[in-house]
Amino acid sequence: MSPKQRYKKLDPNPVQTTIESLTHEGKGVARVDGKTVFIDDALAGEVVEFIYTRKKRDFDEGRLHRIMLPSKQRVEPACAHFGICGGCRLQHLDAAEQLRVKENVLLDNLRRVGKVEAETILLPLSGRKWGYRRKARLGVRYVHKKKRVLVGFRERGSSFLADLDSCKVLHPSVGEKLTHLGEVIHKLSIYQQIPQIEVAVADNTTALIFRHLDALTEADKNILIEFGKTHNFQIYLQPKGPDTISLLSSEWETEQDKPGLYYELRDQNLKVHFEPADFTQVNHDINIKMVKRTLELLRLDKNDILLELFCGLGNFTLPMAQQAKQIIAVEGNAGLILRARENAIANGIDNVEYHVANLMENLDNMPWLKKDTYHKVLLDPPRSGAKEALPYIAATGAARIVYVSCHPGTLARDAAELVHEHGYHLRAAGVMDMFPHTAHIESIALFEK
Repeated sequence: MSPKQRYKKLDPNPVQTTIESLTHEGKGVARVDGKTVFIDDALAGEVVEFIYTRKKRDFDEGRLHRIMLPSKQRVEPACAHFGICGGCRLQHLDAAEQLRVKENVLLDNLRRVGKVEAETILLPLSGRKWGYRRKARLGVRYVHKKKRVLVGFRERGSSFLADLDSCKVLHPSVGEKLTHLGEVIHKLSIYQQIPQIEVAVADNTTALIFRHLDALTEADKNILIEFGKTHNFQIYLQPKGPDTISLLSSEWETEQDKPGLYYELRDQNLKVHFEPADFTQVNHDINIKMVKRTLELLRLDKNDILLELFCGLGNFTLPMAQQAKQIIAVEGNAGLILRARENAIANGIDNVEYHVANLMENLDNMPWLKKDTYHKVLLDPPRSGAKEALPYIAATGAARIVYVSCHPGTLARDAAELVHEHGYHLRAAGVMDMFPHTAHIESIALFEK
């Protein structure tokens, strides 16, 4: 059988259906002839016409052709590039409804994956909906047909870069200057050898890391330096791996003279310094509210000794140290621990003990893991969760655990172990609007003995 005979030709005619629900990625879910179909940009409750784009054994996929009966929660997308650019998936859904959908995804994961129910559903944390994104990795590509350099995110479901003149979710310092970035790169002698720009927005400036595959000439460097001065960018170059990132400037004599990047936690009168490639929270407004909620859930006092895993730069560590007796903070990245220590010193914090450890491996014989030592624990793991660390956490005898999560599936998996194997109760859980208009879900949960 030839490849052409193996696949049936897709019917190009529109098919009418009713959308039953949304996936966690924001696709409409329908049933056609007893088979599930996922339809881009369709909303729950809508009657739509769609055209098949792919047929598989277990499910089909389609693209929206026409809306026959729109949802009451449907809104006009604010960005002209919505539907083409892959950076956002939910701009067509009312912002409050986006949060409700994400809350349902979290609770469904807890029930279905974790077999647990939260005793209290925390009110969602929300903030600004546009211009919030402070961290991003932007693709760069010279397009011969257009004879110009594109900067931005990839097209939805494609490896091609979307042709963007602006991005409404990116911080305005970058989101409104995508065209300028493309133009300045086109002036460089190696304009076809710049594959990406990493963005890090601080309170005091914006850093741009230019990844380059060939060496820049002195003329190239001068072009970027002047561009940085004009637009208040700190320009960094990255010829190879992350350890090759360096500041591009003739303005400061030494590395110590350069103005550092920082953000402020105003409620606690703290300033957190960071390097441009360091992990920092995408949404500063939500981060401030998230820190406050974490402190409320932990209920720290001056007698508490707390274990914090995945501590990073000290985003939670420093505020907690102001309220607790002692913090033992652990992180797998030695560079982050170095800067966490520096942040503690700079903010006058002296009751934190820092350790470097791979929290995804066996933690036997770790000097900081002493049984019946900790009153409370804070976890803020990556998307893969904290499964490897859970037995050790339970063995400390901590009465209260606060778990900050960027993936509801791994939070639900870990909640199952804490509840069903280690005797904790899921007292509360809720979502935080860290990534408006996208399908990403940030959440927080409280466990108690």
